[in-house]
Amino acid sequence: MHLSSPRNGVIRRLPLLIIACSALFGVIFLRDDLSFQALGRHAGALTALRDTHPLLTAGAFVLGYAGMVALSLPGATLATLAGGMLFGLFPGVVYNVTGASLGAVGVFLAARAGIGADVAARLAKGRGAALLQRLQRNAWPALLVMRLLPVVPFFAANLLPAFAGVRLWPFAATTVLGILPGALILTTLGSGLAEVLARGEAPDLSLLTSPQVVLGLCGLAALVAGPVLWRALRPGVEDGK
Repeated sequence: MHLSSPRNGVIRRLPLLIIACSALFGVIFLRDDLSFQALGRHAGALTALRDTHPLLTAGAFVLGYAGMVALSLPGATLATLAGGMLFGLFPGVVYNVTGASLGAVGVFLAARAGIGADVAARLAKGRGAALLQRLQRNAWPALLVMRLLPVVPFFAANLLPAFAGVRLWPFAATTVLGILPGALILTTLGSGLAEVLARGEAPDLSLLTSPQVVLGLCGLAALVAGPVLWRALRPGVEDGK
């Protein structure tokens, strides 16, 4: 028996509906549980668990981080700092990037399995066809710039490529590479977080908006986007003329 069209439409939208509902639930009900104060209260227990069961704690952390991102729950920055606090810069940054990337891929696949394919098909037939073709042709630099410069919110950067028909491999690879610089900075800050929380303070995150960091990320983004902009500004280059 074939599913009726309305029922099929609901099923196709279900993954994104679940993500949207979980994100709203997290913003309303989990804000206090995903705070520096809450992390400070549980820091000792988490550290003791890590010392007793290091592999179990690492695996649970990665899966928890991935689930948080996949469900678009708030607190990704806090989780990255916690990864640095528990595991140090290395392997903390590996766990942070792995968890965030797995969660991002989960959102991407959920969107693509749902209405993402329909949206991409409509764009390909409409006025956005030319823009869509350019994005697909330059998927690697476009996605890297999107990750390096957090102008687009992280959850939106997971959804938009699915709606644009981007393939999984470029999305996954550029996610890992694009979030790595920011993850290195946050994990480094997190490695000294235990002492900060012990004093009842919150970490100073102003480093993330410091000129050195912003200019460095902008420089990386310009280096990645340069060849694409060069081809766009010189007609005929892309066609080999």
